[in-house]
Amino acid sequence: MATATNEALANALAALESSAATAELSWATDLFGALNVIDENAALRRALTDPSREPEARAGLVRTLFGERIGDKAREVLEGLARSRFSTERDLGDTLELVAAITATTVAEKADGAAGLDKLQTELLGFVDLVASDHELQWALTDPQAPVDAKVELAQKLVPQASDVTRTLLAQAVSHPRGLRPTALVERFAEIAAHRQQRFIATVSVTRPLTDSQRERLQAGLNSMYGRELRLNEVIDPAVVGGVRIVVGDEVVDATAASRLADLRRKLAS
Repeated sequence: MATATNEALANALAALESSAATAELSWATDLFGALNVIDENAALRRALTDPSREPEARAGLVRTLFGERIGDKAREVLEGLARSRFSTERDLGDTLELVAAITATTVAEKADGAAGLDKLQTELLGFVDLVASDHELQWALTDPQAPVDAKVELAQKLVPQASDVTRTLLAQAVSHPRGLRPTALVERFAEIAAHRQQRFIATVSVTRPLTDSQRERLQAGLNSMYGRELRLNEVIDPAVVGGVRIVVGDEVVDATAASRLADLRRKLAS
């Protein structure tokens, strides 16, 4: 995605993350519903991404068209996207799809933390494997003549014990794959769950194994810092040169001697 679109995505995710503790699956279904309407209406898509229109005018269009059809949180996210700039019309839909999918995975995380995300990923990839092994299923889910409702019903029958989050994502993938094979979109949803799961893993790089006492103190400190139970993944790396390097999701906490020496060299060179 280009810079303008990345900024729009970052702002939408920040708004979502601020209320993640109260996330509901209806937020995701509302966002997916809005996406489907926008995808089917080129004039609306152009109006919502037209840079010549004032941002508040675009947000007002969202309120006028969607009104009470979607919940307050979904409308807030959608209005925020409407106020943003996008590099192309298509980027609005791509961003909205990603935000909706992340919203759904947030609900799985809220329910059972890392275990909830692991279950979601397992169910989604299980569906992909099942369809990949059966040509008749592949055809049934991609047949352009087949009713959409029948495709959704078939997909959900294939995973009868799946969570509501999984069923929601499968329904979106088979009903509105947006140019992809349904299984390819399901795989993308699984990748989103896997990426979010990384937030619960702290990869700790050290030059020698931590003692039990060091590990316990580090575990307690990280849990307190991030406000959730993290799993430690200890890696022995001679390049660390003393200290410790910790990666949690996209965040890096680097307190190694090598890092401090590199900082000093940069300061001397500037």
